[in-house]
Amino acid sequence: MAINGSCFCGDVRYKIEGKLRDAESCHCSMCRKMFSSQASAFALFEPEDFSWLAGESLLSAFETGEDYGIQFCSKCGSTLGGTYKDKFSWVTLGCIEGDPQIELSRHIFVGSKAVWETIPGDVQQYEAWPPENAYKLQHNRPQKARAGHSLRSCLCARRYA
Repeated sequence: MAINGSCFCGDVRYKIEGKLRDAESCHCSMCRKMFSSQASAFALFEPEDFSWLAGESLLSAFETGEDYGIQFCSKCGSTLGGTYKDKFSWVTLGCIEGDPQIELSRHIFVGSKAVWETIPGDVQQYEAWPPENAYKLQHNRPQKARAGHSLRSCLCARRYA
Protein backbone atom coordinates (compact mmCIF):
# COMPACT_ATOMS: atom_id res chain seq x y z
CA MET A 1 0.00 0.00 0.00
CA ALA A 2 1.43 3.36 -1.05
CA ILE A 3 1.91 6.20 1.40
CA ASN A 4 1.01 9.60 -0.04
CA GLY A 5 1.90 13.02 1.25
CA SER A 6 1.68 16.67 0.31
CA CYS A 7 2.50 20.16 1.48
CA PHE A 8 -0.04 22.57 3.00
CA CYS A 9 -1.02 24.18 -0.32
CA GLY A 10 -1.14 20.76 -2.04
CA ASP A 11 1.09 21.74 -4.96
CA VAL A 12 3.93 19.41 -3.92
CA ARG A 13 2.92 15.75 -3.67
CA TYR A 14 4.80 12.49 -3.24
CA LYS A 15 4.36 8.75 -2.92
CA ILE A 16 6.30 6.12 -0.97
CA GLU A 17 5.88 2.54 -2.23
CA GLY A 18 7.34 0.98 0.90
CA LYS A 19 7.08 1.15 4.66
CA LEU A 20 8.17 3.91 6.96
CA ARG A 21 10.59 3.05 9.75
CA ASP A 22 12.29 4.56 12.78
CA ALA A 23 9.70 7.25 13.49
CA GLU A 24 10.87 9.67 16.15
CA SER A 25 10.46 13.16 17.45
CA CYS A 26 13.40 15.47 18.09
CA HIS A 27 13.05 18.29 20.61
CA CYS A 28 16.34 20.13 19.99
CA SER A 29 16.34 23.87 19.37
CA MET A 30 17.24 23.45 15.71
CA CYS A 31 14.32 21.12 15.00
CA ARG A 32 11.94 23.46 16.81
CA LYS A 33 12.98 26.26 14.45
CA MET A 34 13.05 24.03 11.37
CA PHE A 35 9.49 22.83 12.02
CA SER A 36 8.14 26.00 13.70
CA SER A 37 6.88 23.69 16.40
CA GLN A 38 7.79 22.18 19.77
CA ALA A 39 9.53 19.26 18.00
CA SER A 40 9.94 17.38 14.77
CA ALA A 41 8.06 14.20 13.91
CA PHE A 42 9.56 12.22 11.08
CA ALA A 43 10.24 8.72 9.75
CA LEU A 44 12.78 7.14 7.45
CA PHE A 45 12.17 5.11 4.30
CA GLU A 46 14.21 3.49 1.55
CA PRO A 47 15.04 6.25 -0.97
CA GLU A 48 14.32 3.98 -3.95
CA ASP A 49 10.71 3.65 -2.71
CA PHE A 50 10.09 7.40 -3.05
CA SER A 51 8.77 9.43 -6.00
CA TRP A 52 7.55 12.97 -6.50
CA LEU A 53 4.05 13.10 -8.01
CA ALA A 54 3.81 16.86 -8.51
CA GLY A 55 5.53 20.11 -7.69
CA GLU A 56 9.16 19.00 -7.55
CA SER A 57 10.12 22.31 -9.18
CA LEU A 58 8.54 24.14 -6.21
CA LEU A 59 10.95 22.55 -3.71
CA SER A 60 13.47 24.68 -1.92
CA ALA A 61 16.36 23.18 -0.03
CA PHE A 62 18.41 24.17 2.96
CA GLU A 63 21.67 22.40 3.78
CA THR A 64 21.65 21.65 7.50
CA GLY A 65 25.02 19.92 7.67
CA GLU A 66 27.54 18.08 5.55
CA ASP A 67 25.55 15.64 3.38
CA TYR A 68 22.23 16.63 5.04
CA GLY A 69 19.43 18.97 4.14
CA ILE A 70 15.72 19.69 4.35
CA GLN A 71 13.29 20.30 1.54
CA PHE A 72 10.24 22.48 1.77
CA CYS A 73 7.58 23.94 -0.50
CA SER A 74 8.65 27.37 -1.74
CA LYS A 75 5.00 28.38 -2.05
CA CYS A 76 3.52 27.49 1.38
CA GLY A 77 6.66 26.72 3.41
CA SER A 78 5.76 23.17 4.55
CA THR A 79 8.81 21.12 5.51
CA LEU A 80 8.28 17.88 3.60
CA GLY A 81 11.36 15.97 4.66
CA GLY A 82 15.04 15.76 4.07
CA THR A 83 18.00 14.45 2.21
CA TYR A 84 21.08 12.48 3.03
CA LYS A 85 23.81 12.48 0.38
CA ASP A 86 21.39 14.12 -2.06
CA LYS A 87 18.75 11.38 -1.70
CA PHE A 88 15.37 12.18 -0.19
CA SER A 89 15.35 9.77 2.79
CA TRP A 90 12.92 10.94 5.48
CA VAL A 91 9.51 12.56 5.60
CA THR A 92 7.68 14.66 8.13
CA LEU A 93 4.77 12.73 9.56
CA GLY A 94 2.52 15.80 9.50
CA CYS A 95 2.55 15.92 5.68
CA ILE A 96 1.41 12.32 5.23
CA GLU A 97 -2.16 11.88 4.09
CA GLY A 98 -4.11 9.35 6.12
CA ASP A 99 -2.64 6.79 8.50
CA PRO A 100 1.13 6.41 8.05
CA GLN A 101 0.98 2.93 9.66
CA ILE A 102 3.72 3.89 12.13
CA GLU A 103 3.96 5.39 15.60
CA LEU A 104 6.70 7.42 17.20
CA SER A 105 9.20 5.05 18.78
CA ARG A 106 11.10 7.65 20.79
CA HIS A 107 11.62 11.28 21.69
CA ILE A 108 15.21 12.47 21.38
CA PHE A 109 17.01 15.53 22.74
CA VAL A 110 14.36 16.06 25.38
CA GLY A 111 17.12 17.63 27.48
CA SER A 112 16.84 20.71 25.28
CA LYS A 113 13.06 20.74 24.81
CA ALA A 114 11.16 24.01 25.12
CA VAL A 115 10.42 24.87 28.75
CA TRP A 116 6.70 25.13 27.97
CA GLU A 117 6.46 21.66 26.42
CA THR A 118 5.09 18.58 28.18
CA ILE A 119 5.96 15.27 26.55
CA PRO A 120 3.56 12.35 27.01
CA GLY A 121 5.19 9.59 29.07
CA ASP A 122 4.18 6.58 26.97
CA VAL A 123 7.12 6.71 24.51
CA GLN A 124 10.83 6.22 25.30
CA GLN A 125 12.65 9.51 25.92
CA TYR A 126 16.36 10.33 25.63
CA GLU A 127 18.12 13.41 26.97
CA ALA A 128 20.23 13.49 23.78
CA TRP A 129 21.09 10.65 21.41
CA PRO A 130 19.85 7.16 22.24
CA PRO A 131 22.76 4.87 23.23
CA GLU A 132 23.02 3.28 19.76
CA ASN A 133 23.61 6.75 18.25
CA ALA A 134 25.88 8.18 20.95
CA TYR A 135 29.07 7.48 18.99
CA LYS A 136 27.88 9.89 16.30
CA LEU A 137 27.97 12.76 18.72
CA GLN A 138 31.65 12.13 19.39
CA HIS A 139 32.85 11.18 15.89
CA ASN A 140 30.70 13.14 13.45
CA ARG A 141 30.02 16.45 15.16
CA PRO A 142 31.86 19.63 15.90
CA GLN A 143 32.50 19.59 19.62
CA LYS A 144 31.34 23.18 20.18
CA ALA A 145 27.68 24.07 19.75
CA ARG A 146 26.43 27.50 18.76
CA ALA A 147 24.96 29.48 21.64
CA GLY A 148 21.41 28.29 22.34
CA HIS A 149 21.75 25.13 20.24
CA SER A 150 22.50 21.53 21.03
CA LEU A 151 25.25 19.78 19.13
CA ARG A 152 23.69 18.89 15.77
CA SER A 153 20.77 16.59 16.33
CA CYS A 154 18.60 14.27 14.27
CA LEU A 155 17.81 16.25 11.15
CA CYS A 156 20.95 18.29 11.05
CA ALA A 157 23.66 15.70 10.80
CA ARG A 158 22.37 12.23 11.52
CA ARG A 159 23.83 9.30 9.66
CA TYR A 160 21.00 7.19 8.25
CA ALA A 161 23.11 4.26 7.13
